[in-house]
Amino acid sequence: MYTRFAQRRVEEALSDTPVVLIVGPRRCGKTTLARNLAQAGRRYITLDDQTTLQSAQSDPGGFIRGLDLAIIDEIQRVPELLLAVKKTVDEDDRPGRFLLTGSANVMTLPRVADSLAGRIETIQMLPLARAEIDGQTPGFLERVFEGKLQSQPSAIVGDELVRLVLLGGFPEAIRRDNERRRQDWLRSYLASILTRDLRDIADIAKMIELPKFVQLLAEHSGQLVNYSQLGAGINVGHKTGQRYVGLLEQVFLIATVQPWFTNGLKRIVKTPKLHFLDSGLLAAVRGLTFDRVKADRAAFGALLESFVFAEVLKLMTGSDLRLTPWHFRDGEMREVDIVLERDDGMIVGIEVKASATVRPSDFAGMKVLAQACGDRFAFGVVLYDGADVVPFGDRLAAAPLSCLWR
Repeated sequence: MYTRFAQRRVEEALSDTPVVLIVGPRRCGKTTLARNLAQAGRRYITLDDQTTLQSAQSDPGGFIRGLDLAIIDEIQRVPELLLAVKKTVDEDDRPGRFLLTGSANVMTLPRVADSLAGRIETIQMLPLARAEIDGQTPGFLERVFEGKLQSQPSAIVGDELVRLVLLGGFPEAIRRDNERRRQDWLRSYLASILTRDLRDIADIAKMIELPKFVQLLAEHSGQLVNYSQLGAGINVGHKTGQRYVGLLEQVFLIATVQPWFTNGLKRIVKTPKLHFLDSGLLAAVRGLTFDRVKADRAAFGALLESFVFAEVLKLMTGSDLRLTPWHFRDGEMREVDIVLERDDGMIVGIEVKASATVRPSDFAGMKVLAQACGDRFAFGVVLYDGADVVPFGDRLAAAPLSCLWR
């Protein structure tokens, strides 16, 4: 069993907060983590059980009444329970009374978010990080802000890096040694999300078109979002395309990343960027196998960038740093794939390169970002398919992708 970065955060939150909510995609390990905590004397209840679900739907207040030190799994299936939880913690706000899990981010619903403000802590949990799989305690985020990344003599490079990225992070997919069987599981998983989890949170008129819509999103992973273009692919308008993207974000299939900008830059792109949150699932949707990627390495770039973005989000869960992720692109198309802003305003830029060779031109966007940030710019790194850290000027370096998990 894997030790998850989220576990420490959950245990800390339960010690001083009445309600703790773990949110993340279905089958990423939330239930396993919750069940481990159930062994410490908490009652475990799952809304995936049909009888329990009907009981909760028929009388949310009665269902919650009398519960204490309880775990309620898949809370998004009956969001009304959160209002009942609010009532009981208003009467008794002892820390750690409720641990909830959700495969859809119910905290995006205004009524729910407003009602539990100050009473709940939400912790995001994504599929396994590479460091969790390897049993490592990574310090990448801390080291990159210090500008102290280290060479990796045993770095995973070349074909093995491709295999690692194609693997993704879902525990059940990882356990399958055969690539075809792994992708079969991922496609079945996606079908379940589109036909089941989305129905829990929204009424979607073109449910039958969603697989095609997800396919379009997969082709645009790592690119700027064009809602009109995406909507046109299934004959819906800009607003409906935007709504569908938002719903897929709610079930943690994808994420949109807002642009970083400053008033000091006159020409800058202010469009969000799209990423899938699991590289294995992205590969399955696009039909990318190891042999296909090896034959066409160009297909690996977008896959790798989404992999790195998701890894950074996972590392943020395990870090004490408070970071906000952005992307950056100016009017001359100079860009930085990931911009991390610390709560004190310090900035780190991360560029992702699938090649084993790094050139000065790969830092063009980083230099624009550094100039715009001034003293707030801590460090800029190009993560590449190599083993050595190579300086490229003041506060700039190329570093192995393996730094993310070693």
